[in-house]
Amino acid sequence: MGALRALDDERTNDMKRFLSAIAVICLATGLGVLSASPAVAQEATTAKVVYHFDDASLQALRGLRSIRNHLDTAPGTQVAIVAHANGVDMFMEGATDAQSGVVYAPLIADLKSRGVDIYICEITLAGRGLSPDAFILEADFTPSGVVALTELQQTQGHAYIKP
Repeated sequence: MGALRALDDERTNDMKRFLSAIAVICLATGLGVLSASPAVAQEATTAKVVYHFDDASLQALRGLRSIRNHLDTAPGTQVAIVAHANGVDMFMEGATDAQSGVVYAPLIADLKSRGVDIYICEITLAGRGLSPDAFILEADFTPSGVVALTELQQTQGHAYIKP
């Protein structure tokens, strides 16, 4: 009987060492199964996305509707718009969709009121001889649209969508 007792004790000690090792691994890797605080367990990340416009005639209406749908479905998403080249045209005063006649400004104003950040490329403005005064009030400007796209994606973690 003594040999069986010694074997049981050894198995019990092995099990204790195994469970202790699992607990250490869980705590060290942040799983914290044994001592996770509710705040850490419930922490969620905010989705971030940047919509890239470089041709308003092809992208404007479809892109603005996509952003609206995106926010309707996932209202907590941080959305940014970056426009350069011909993509800036949709942000000019009086800009409309050539086929439907839809005016872009009210759609953009609605998105801006929902927290969408808008970045218009100043290099494009200079290259095309456009004044910031020709743009709707909701438009903000950035020195370079391409640099803004890069920073939003690589530094700030935005996903990229080109409508």
